[in-house]
Amino acid sequence: MATENLSPALRTPASSRPYAKANRGYGKRSASDQCPPRADDFMLLPERERYIAGYVDHLPDGAAMDIKSLARSIPLYGQMAVGSALRALGVAGHLRYAQCRVGERGQVRWVTRTFWSRTARDNEWWGAFLDAENNRTTHEATAPRAGAESPTPAPVTPAEPAAQPASPGPVPVVPQQRTPEPALGQPSPAYLTLAQLGRIEPRLALSAADCAVLEPLAAQWFTRGVDTDYLTHALTSGLPARVGSPIGFVRRRLNDKIPPRLPTIPSPAAPGSPVRRLMVECTECGTPGPSEALPDGLCRPCRTPAPDTTSKQATGADAERNVRGLVAELRGMLKHA
Repeated sequence: MATENLSPALRTPASSRPYAKANRGYGKRSASDQCPPRADDFMLLPERERYIAGYVDHLPDGAAMDIKSLARSIPLYGQMAVGSALRALGVAGHLRYAQCRVGERGQVRWVTRTFWSRTARDNEWWGAFLDAENNRTTHEATAPRAGAESPTPAPVTPAEPAAQPASPGPVPVVPQQRTPEPALGQPSPAYLTLAQLGRIEPRLALSAADCAVLEPLAAQWFTRGVDTDYLTHALTSGLPARVGSPIGFVRRRLNDKIPPRLPTIPSPAAPGSPVRRLMVECTECGTPGPSEALPDGLCRPCRTPAPDTTSKQATGADAERNVRGLVAELRGMLKHA
């Protein structure tokens, strides 16, 4: 095995052009409680990861750090190399992706937040940080906006006594109005979740007939203890560029991704109660889930690659194990530091 050159992080030269900025509310987000920058930051990482980590660390908050933006700004590496480096940085504890539910102008959609830490963190720290970030986001969403205080009623001044109206005439008899017929029944949570998919993700727009056909499959998810947010995540995450048949695509995901049956079913959340707004996203494939289900920022399929059948695949698996061993050594040194 070749010995890595443990030199300090390669510093990216200052560029005359401005950094690519992400849309407001997106882009890089620096984690809290980081160590001050030093010359030996990222020194235990391989050369490619060390270079990209040094570049990302110098980006200001709000700068675009997606794969395409970084590949355009770093001419040494292409999109595949940048994606592999970001995955390794997530395993090393510097990077986490999280999906956040935001509501703007009456529409609810899911966006990806990117959190960066110059100091390598373990899974427990990232889990606590994302829980705190989720509580803060939920509190901001439920708290009243500043300056939106209820207007103080104007003082009432005594008015002049009004003249007594003339005695009313005979009250006309109004015929009894016909009361509307009661509704047959409210739509189920499964039906409402399917009906909202088209507004959240236009590629999954379903008709009323489609929702009625898929409603029994979606109802099975609710009997296993999931809520509307969980089902919406599972159906809308990691979509292909084009969905030819929305009903066929949703039916396949309802059958293939149904969660396991738990011993107990949690009670449904009361109206107005805070909901979880952040879910960790796999650095490799983008699958969302709780932080404890994605250690090192990777889901189970991405952590356990398929069995190799060729020598080339075996070589790749050996390199993967070497990277994991290097990361384990790095974490051990950080704990004893």
